[in-house]
Amino acid sequence: MSFFAPGTHILKLPAWDSLPYDRVSPNPEICATRMNTLARLVGQAPPKAPSVLLTTVNATLQRLPPRSSIEGAVFQAGLGAVIEIEGLLQFLVRNGYSRTGTVMEPGEFATRGGIVDIFPAGVETPVRLDFFGDTLESVRLFDPLTQITIGEGKTVDLVPVSEVQLTEETTARFRQGYRDLFGAVTDDDPLYAAIREGSRHAGMEHWLPLFHDGLETLFDYVDEGVITLDHQSVVVRDERLEQIEDYYEARVEAQKNPYDGAPQYKPVPTETMFLDAKTWDSGLTGRPGGMFTPFAAPESAQTIEFAGRQGRNFAAERAQADINVFDAVRDHVAAQRNADRRVVFAAFSRGSAERMALLLDDHGIDDVRQVDHWPAVMALPAGVPAMVVLGFEQGVETADLAIISEQDVLGDRLARRRRGKRAEDFITEQSQLADGDLVVHVEHGIGRYVGLQTIEVGGAPHDCLEIHYDGNAKLFLPAVNIELLSRYGSEDAGVNLDRLGGAAWQARKAKLKQHIRDMADQLIKVAAERVLRSAPTIEKPDGLYEEFCARFPYDETEDQMGAIEDIFNDLQKGTPMDRLVCGDVGFGKTEVALRGAFAAVMTGGQVAIVAPTTLLRRQHFQTFKERFAGLPVKVRQLSRLVGTAEAAATREGLTDGQIDIVIGTHALLGKKIAFRNLTLLVIDEEQHFGVAHKERLKQLRSDVHVLTLTATPIPRTLQMAFSGVKELSLIATPPVDRLAVRTFVMPFDPVVTREALLREHHRGGQSFYVCPRILDLPDVERFLTERVPEVKFATAHGRMAPRQLEDVMSAFYDGAYDVLLSTTIIESGLDIPTANTLIVHRADRFGLSQLYQLRGRIGRSKIRAYAYFTLPPKRLPTEAADKRLKVLQSLDTLGAGFSLASHDLDLRGAGNLLGEEQSGHIREVGFELYNQMLEEALATARSGAAGGLNTGEQDWSPQINLGTAVMIPDHYVADLSVRLGLYRRLAHLQDEGEIDAFAAELIDRFGALPEEVENLLAIIGIKRLCRAANVAKIDAGPGGASVVFRNDTFANPAGLVEFINDNKGSAKLRPDHKLVFQRQWDEAERRLKGVDYLVRHLAKLAQSTSAVS
Repeated sequence: MSFFAPGTHILKLPAWDSLPYDRVSPNPEICATRMNTLARLVGQAPPKAPSVLLTTVNATLQRLPPRSSIEGAVFQAGLGAVIEIEGLLQFLVRNGYSRTGTVMEPGEFATRGGIVDIFPAGVETPVRLDFFGDTLESVRLFDPLTQITIGEGKTVDLVPVSEVQLTEETTARFRQGYRDLFGAVTDDDPLYAAIREGSRHAGMEHWLPLFHDGLETLFDYVDEGVITLDHQSVVVRDERLEQIEDYYEARVEAQKNPYDGAPQYKPVPTETMFLDAKTWDSGLTGRPGGMFTPFAAPESAQTIEFAGRQGRNFAAERAQADINVFDAVRDHVAAQRNADRRVVFAAFSRGSAERMALLLDDHGIDDVRQVDHWPAVMALPAGVPAMVVLGFEQGVETADLAIISEQDVLGDRLARRRRGKRAEDFITEQSQLADGDLVVHVEHGIGRYVGLQTIEVGGAPHDCLEIHYDGNAKLFLPAVNIELLSRYGSEDAGVNLDRLGGAAWQARKAKLKQHIRDMADQLIKVAAERVLRSAPTIEKPDGLYEEFCARFPYDETEDQMGAIEDIFNDLQKGTPMDRLVCGDVGFGKTEVALRGAFAAVMTGGQVAIVAPTTLLRRQHFQTFKERFAGLPVKVRQLSRLVGTAEAAATREGLTDGQIDIVIGTHALLGKKIAFRNLTLLVIDEEQHFGVAHKERLKQLRSDVHVLTLTATPIPRTLQMAFSGVKELSLIATPPVDRLAVRTFVMPFDPVVTREALLREHHRGGQSFYVCPRILDLPDVERFLTERVPEVKFATAHGRMAPRQLEDVMSAFYDGAYDVLLSTTIIESGLDIPTANTLIVHRADRFGLSQLYQLRGRIGRSKIRAYAYFTLPPKRLPTEAADKRLKVLQSLDTLGAGFSLASHDLDLRGAGNLLGEEQSGHIREVGFELYNQMLEEALATARSGAAGGLNTGEQDWSPQINLGTAVMIPDHYVADLSVRLGLYRRLAHLQDEGEIDAFAAELIDRFGALPEEVENLLAIIGIKRLCRAANVAKIDAGPGGASVVFRNDTFANPAGLVEFINDNKGSAKLRPDHKLVFQRQWDEAERRLKGVDYLVRHLAKLAQSTSAVS
């Protein structure tokens, strides 16, 4: 609509994405969109005319808050306005905004002194309000990813983000109405208890009628204007009303026959929450209206006939190997021009529009113009085709127009919105330590982080991290030295704390360093040997390659394009490629392999794809067969399920070169298999192969290009460590729309679970039901048998025989079962597009990474996917489990999902990349420290330095005590987790430019820097200089400073003697090798500047020697 009428203001009123009488609240973004639209409809937000309201039958059937409640709940202010900040914060809480440490999503706000960050409903970017006293001094727009200002504003308009406003009046009304409707309230009613306390409760929107004297309808809001319906709206309305009645009756029945202590649910009557058919009809009566219909109307009806029909689809041409589809398009365009029809090509995205224009140009349609909207199309000269970005799935033809969609030409597209990457800073800030986490101090070993404490050091307050060790020993580590600390990792079961000052940790670390050095040397040796061997040079093919890429039904993500470029760079070198491509299911690894295979085959080579299971093999075979259809490429398969005659023919075809691509299980690794010209070997999930098969793979890969795919996430940090040693491409950006998987966290509810499984069953899909332990399976089997008899389910777990397990998985893949009940063995790499509902039993027993990966198994097609993480009904999850589930619920919208999850699966990812032996070593010191040690070892081995690893070179942090407050005070950054995240980022600032940029960001986000933060930033700069000068410790006071060099050594002794002589009387070297510098530094500011001058001079002296040597 924006395309055809660019000046029109479009309002959207989506329906809630939860079921009627659900336990969960609708998506906050949907609620914010709805409230923004309602505020505009009652004239409480700036009007933009002409306006069109787009809505659905489901949204129209739902009753709405009365207009009066919205008229009185709008906040507008401009620069210079006097606003009581406390009153503003109360307005936000009352109207559904949630307080957070960092604002990233619509409906959130954060406050820091005189700065209030808000993400209002209906806008693209959040606002930062800066107050001087109670006067609004500035309104700044900021990027929720980086938290940095991106523009200035003049006004702020706030509307509620929830249809439930919690005021004293609405709370009292709810309590009275609830008791009137349901009688006496019992103690085990969490909804009533929460509302009574003035707190929000999950799913409370489903009791909306009790918060108001009466609800209104959309017809009340839109009292004038033309209402246009779809021809199926009445059918859809009746189906929805029947569904609402069914859900209501299910709730009433569940009250009478509760299931195993499921929490009670008292539904409000349907007529109070929804319209009936009669109310719908009366709302339309007497209103000007119309109806869109594909059918001919009776002559008596007033009709506008568009005389359009479905456009030409080129499916037949695509299926024929001897016809090029673009030649057929060229001929069709010529025919349309001859018939005086205007030709418009409709692509799904800007990228696919550009690619399609190139392909059309290659085939003789060289005058296509890319335009942005319909008026621009009409302004083109007659006969000139237009290329537009417009989401038409099928083309349309009328008397004077022919629209050809991208899908008509290239086949089904699965349009997905590209997601922006979130800054790495944000990941660092979000992966903060939590109380109780295991941490590793490079000098003292594994301890438990207890919290951030402010303590007096040298008469001045400092933030310190309190860490507990074996025997209740405590260590207080200044936050400025936080880089000495690393997270141990997520798998902390059975880990023993070290003894503070004990020798065991140092011995363990020294032994591990030797292991790492050996491994680094081996990796460097393998990399060097590979460079000496030769392999066929494969260039990226022209022409036909673009057409092959155009068949890919998605927009490539940035990471995918990076991986594809990496592969072609490797293939062109003339040495054997050995690249690992890592990315979760559905991130697009197979496409990367397809493009490499296409290039290999086009240069006359053969390609073998080896998968560990027959199911993965089948999946790959179907994908490759579809993508290579119509091309002169023979694709065959080999496994135990392939018939003897077919297998023999395939083996013969490989030997004589008739077969170009073969896809198989370990049957491909047999001695009888011989290739005529094997060029590319693709190995999927190599870690699942046995030892013998791995050895055979080693023989196969000696002089061919090898591409290994894995779905086990590997953190980006590990990728950096291997730079130049092991070729590793990460596809960490999921090509999924933000709303692809709707995630619910809730107590187990038999009604919701039954409805979720049946909804999937009725739409022809399948569901996963996952339990944490094998002993949980019988209870769920009983539930499915008794409560959901309509579905067929199969059970799978890790103790089944491999062949039996594979048979069950294959049957599920083939659609023989509606539900797969299993433990976490849902195969990594398994792609079942028809499975779009996931239910996780006892979600509190899973790690974040497990839950994230499980959720990655669904949401693989155009159909909305649902994930339900259920908890025990009457038992609260632990604080850690609760935090994991909250993170998971927001992971989709963070955009950093894969990166954040990788923090939690570090052991498994590293184990698969480095070998299982290394997993044991990682457990010795935790993942982050292991990774740091490995990076140093590889860097040293690459540079050829003797000894492989300079033990302890990085394991120190200068201690600086200037007798002045050095911290981020809680009155400046109140949120503890944000504060800790900022300390972690501070530790990694590299130079003065980064320190200045960080200071500017703090001012932008939190306001003017307090003195303590100014001191902190100065100390960070001094620390950097201390490292350069090898200064281990510096103490300064009113009378000067004393400097201790690390290991009593200085890189330029002669320069140091000269410095002391130049500063006679104020600088001297004591017998204990301390450098004493006497100065009158009474004020803290002079002390900071003086120490900065001193260490800057020492660093310069130290570097002048290293430059000479």
